[in-house]
Amino acid sequence: MKMIDPELLLRAYSIGVFPMADSRGADDVYWVEPKKRGILPLDNFRLSRSLAKVLRSDRFVMTADKAFPAVVAHCAERTSDRPDTWINPAIETAYADLHRRGHAHSIETWHEGELVGGLYGVKLGGAFFGESMFSRESNASKVALAHLVARLKVGRFKLLDCQFITDHLASLGALEVSRDAYVALLDSALGVGTGTAVPGEMAAAFRSGADFFAIDALPPETRTVSGPISGCTIVQLLGQTS
Repeated sequence: MKMIDPELLLRAYSIGVFPMADSRGADDVYWVEPKKRGILPLDNFRLSRSLAKVLRSDRFVMTADKAFPAVVAHCAERTSDRPDTWINPAIETAYADLHRRGHAHSIETWHEGELVGGLYGVKLGGAFFGESMFSRESNASKVALAHLVARLKVGRFKLLDCQFITDHLASLGALEVSRDAYVALLDSALGVGTGTAVPGEMAAAFRSGADFFAIDALPPETRTVSGPISGCTIVQLLGQTS
């Protein structure tokens, strides 16, 4: 298995490029820079009444970074709807390494103690690059995305990159932009003018002030008895728009 250097991976994200594999069993990865890029503007998330109701019910317990390897493994699984996946072992290993370094994060959706949905992605400066999501129960991935958007809003992020548009993401407010428009948004989120990466995991260039964990410092009354942020708080942070 060919390994992906984590420094190279971060540099790729800093210029709008990300890796994919042809299949789960593929040995190699290739680098992708779409002509049209999917983004989800953080103020444009479409919180339907039905999803708001699910969130307020606290049927699901939401956590962050509690089961990162399991979330990636679920995203890489073959399902009846998805007979193969672009997440090969090299990609899975690379993102586990980024997670250990604090550059990759996951959102987990739990129901009665079981992991039933979630997503993961890469954080760089004020940008979050969503990689993949999975759902084993109705609304589990939508709840995870709602939690992510609220978390990014509280944390003062500027960009949520969805890579490619799907009908599912479009229904939640995602849209396509040109490559040039995306690069401008990315540079703004990273706090750089040219998209040029710098050494040392680019820490110096990307001290944007964006904080993935800022939401966890909200007052105790926003939390459920078990500790996580309540669904009602997520709804309030997002605002009901439809």
